[in-house]
Amino acid sequence: MMSTNNYQSLVREELLKYGVATNMGLNEVIKERIANGEAIFHMAFGQSPFPVYEQAIEKLKDHAGENDYLPVAGIKELRLAIVEFHKRVDGIFNISPDDVIIGPGTKQLSFLLQEVFNGDIYILSPSWTTYKPQSVLAHKDPVVLNTSFEQGWKVDPNELDEKFSENKHRNKLLILINPDNPTGVAYTPEENRRIADVCRKHQALVLSDEIYSLLNFDNAHDSLFKHYPEGTILQNGLSKWASAGGWRLGYHIYPSQLSSIRNTIRSSASQTYSCAPAPVQFGALEYFRFDDECRQYVAHCNRILKAVSEFVFRELTSVGVKIAQPKGGFYMMPDFEVIRESLQKRGIATGKEMQEALLKESSVALLACGPAFLRPERELSFRLCYINFDGRKALEESRRLGLNCEINEEFIRINCKNTVDGVCAIKEWTLKHLNQQQ
Repeated sequence: MMSTNNYQSLVREELLKYGVATNMGLNEVIKERIANGEAIFHMAFGQSPFPVYEQAIEKLKDHAGENDYLPVAGIKELRLAIVEFHKRVDGIFNISPDDVIIGPGTKQLSFLLQEVFNGDIYILSPSWTTYKPQSVLAHKDPVVLNTSFEQGWKVDPNELDEKFSENKHRNKLLILINPDNPTGVAYTPEENRRIADVCRKHQALVLSDEIYSLLNFDNAHDSLFKHYPEGTILQNGLSKWASAGGWRLGYHIYPSQLSSIRNTIRSSASQTYSCAPAPVQFGALEYFRFDDECRQYVAHCNRILKAVSEFVFRELTSVGVKIAQPKGGFYMMPDFEVIRESLQKRGIATGKEMQEALLKESSVALLACGPAFLRPERELSFRLCYINFDGRKALEESRRLGLNCEINEEFIRINCKNTVDGVCAIKEWTLKHLNQQQ
């Protein structure tokens, strides 16, 4: 009979302490507690609150009986629809259906890319919780690029140039999220041009994660692919702007210059997941047709998120919480350094300890950034997901009002009440600690 130590030796040493993704693990715990009757303001998980687009559901029903294995890269009809979609919404014209690979969510595709890529991976701090663990799974030791509140949590092209110069003779892959997770910041065309210039200089590739693209609050999303088409891999899917996370459909678009990587990803896909789910691929066609009705659906969702984001930002910054104002998506990254003195008197020194205290005392679940988001353990920064409201109710009311009618704070207080109450609880908890410092 094998001993415990022998069993542990069956696992790669660096994975012995490997755990469930931080956001997924906390989400399961909080949802179980809510199911058991606890009243918790769950602002720790980034899942769209809105219902799936109705026409896509009907298309999915029509194809529920599809049980064939589909082409590894996805059905031609969907790949063509994705190409036409990006021509219309992003102004990207130099792509074809052969450049597209569809998978069961972008996580699988981004992992396969890191697995097959022969070179160094560059990840920003802060960054989405999954990219570094994927690098470790892929036997990589990623290079972490620090950003700061002062620079808007965005990569600095000069610092990027310096980092790339340290390993001149290595292939390089930069992972960039736009709009960002966890900060919600978005890159402007000028910022993208400067990043493109640096990447082109060093012949570095970029995985441009643009899954929140249509949730740019100013409807001004700018794709890096337009500025650096020869070296950018565009990543998108249905999870965020399309409110269909559980459908598990994502895709990559590879420029023709990177056909060797695309072909290797396709081969790897055939050996791992085979193909994306058949009914979902047909249902997704209704999204990527992006007709007037679908555009209006997204516009309603986006304007609600923008209004909620502005409310949360205004309320928390009014008591001294430091936040870079989000420009898209579901998130912001508040820093509670303003109450560190009061927290230290209570023996609370880390983000994780504050997370636990806030949940216990105010029934608010936030996710401490800390090491999971590549931030210092003692930093009092959190990912706040402002989507814990009844999206169906809010969407119905927004549609009733029409897009020509502005939505105001009263709309948010009535139709997004759970988020409003959660933010008020955070604000009250913060004010209590501020008063203790005076």
